[in-house]
Amino acid sequence: MQYRELGRTGLQVSAACLGTMMWGEQNDEAFGHAQMDMALDRGVNFFDTAEMYTVPPKPDTQGETERIIGAWFKARGNRDKVVLATKIAGRSPMIWTRQGGVSANDGPLDGGMTRQTRQQIDYAIMASLKRLQTDYIDLYQLHWPDRGYAGFGFQTYRDYADTGEWEKFETILESLDAHVKAGRIRHIGVSNESPWGVMRFIAESERRGLPRMASIQNAYNLVNRSFETGGLAEIALREQVGLLAYSPLGQGYLTGKYRHGAVPEGSRKKLFQRLNRYEGVGADAAINAYLDLAAEMGVTPTALALKFVDTRPWTTSTIFGATTVMQFEADMAAFDLTWNDEIQKRVDDIHKARPNPCP
Repeated sequence: MQYRELGRTGLQVSAACLGTMMWGEQNDEAFGHAQMDMALDRGVNFFDTAEMYTVPPKPDTQGETERIIGAWFKARGNRDKVVLATKIAGRSPMIWTRQGGVSANDGPLDGGMTRQTRQQIDYAIMASLKRLQTDYIDLYQLHWPDRGYAGFGFQTYRDYADTGEWEKFETILESLDAHVKAGRIRHIGVSNESPWGVMRFIAESERRGLPRMASIQNAYNLVNRSFETGGLAEIALREQVGLLAYSPLGQGYLTGKYRHGAVPEGSRKKLFQRLNRYEGVGADAAINAYLDLAAEMGVTPTALALKFVDTRPWTTSTIFGATTVMQFEADMAAFDLTWNDEIQKRVDDIHKARPNPCP
């Protein structure tokens, strides 16, 4: 397993990051614990979760994934072996993420929305720490912005700036800084963020001496390379704010499991029908082209997809998730694939012909 520095923090994280968002829905607690054991045994020291998980998000399972991780920490006594990342939700109507309020005396949350205000950040961090049964979080990420921003699966930009006020960048950083100084969080990052948002955070950090964003957790895969074409890759390299790539397998589409209309039992598509990001115009043709390439090159589609993400110079870590031991083993094996110029050229040829159908 390779290890890379997380931003400018000096912290070394594994090139593979264990994603956990299915625990508490598709996977039970016992299998979540087994996956964490297997991951540590393979040299994976980086785990990612969120206050919102498990998915799909709903009130009766919110926070369950963090709780499962916390129970594992308590049972194993190995908190110091793991670099733990979690996230706070941005602006949304999912007020149950805050369990109805940030204190017993509060009324509705900031207009009935989850936000990244100082009060809600305080509440969310303390709630995550309690569920995780730890006194610190290594990387605390803004799951998506407090401002209105179409950061999920959009082909054309729409300006949401006129929909209301949002928390200022410097105010969010100041709120997080209080927890850094208290030792509750060690480093911070963004997720589902734009180039403008990343640079505004960096500018305010440097101007005011506040904590600096260490990472960008955005979707990135063979059929969504907007990270590199939209400007974030240059920021990641020049500002040392590396990519933590989620959805490297396109929610399973890039493994071939849904090819020719297949819908396997127990799959996310069968259970939840939440894969529309990978079912738009042009998606099927592009996905099939990569599946055909994998067969021609004599590698598994999973290995092609994961190793592509892993070999990008702006990638710090690739987040993978598994619901079976077989999937876990296939994901781990992918990081051993030897990437070469021929594979790179063939991948780029497909990308040029069918660019970014699944942003």
